[in-house]
Amino acid sequence: MATLKDQQKDAEAEGLSATTLLPKLIPSGAGREWLERRRATIRPWGTFVDQQRFSRPRNLGELCQRLVRNVEYYQSNYVFVFLGLILYCVVTSPMLLVALAVFFGACYILYLRTLQSKLVLFGREVSPAHQYALAGGVSFPFFWLAGAGSAVFWVLGATLVVIGSHAAFHQVEAVEMEELQMEPV
Repeated sequence: MATLKDQQKDAEAEGLSATTLLPKLIPSGAGREWLERRRATIRPWGTFVDQQRFSRPRNLGELCQRLVRNVEYYQSNYVFVFLGLILYCVVTSPMLLVALAVFFGACYILYLRTLQSKLVLFGREVSPAHQYALAGGVSFPFFWLAGAGSAVFWVLGATLVVIGSHAAFHQVEAVEMEELQMEPV
């Protein structure tokens, strides 16, 4: 925990703190704290994409070691790669943008409605969870028409290929490799 605070202080000294870089739309809570931790523990992008550090692993053992160590070491970078792929998929699919607009518009209308008064349907008060489920049900045809299912699988597949390739071919630092060497028994 101390290293996280030290990294945040270093970033603040440079004029960029994780809290100022996060969008103001993300409410405070567990999600925002998680995203702040990811942002604070991100590794330098220069070493992440340095082409001189990529090579083919010599054997299956080294491949497994690279996968484990790189996923552990670059975990926050990989989260932002995943988010970038999601953003790319949404931006390049206009119908998916429309479906998301319908869903979030319905949620916003329900939110405004609950601020005014409780929603009563057939003499029963409808809980917020049921209201948002109704918004999802209303927007489901739009997501289906937009091909949201294929978009989800495209993002998952692209993420596995990009992150798996990076983790498999990115060399582990020499100091880290010494820790991973197994002693013969």
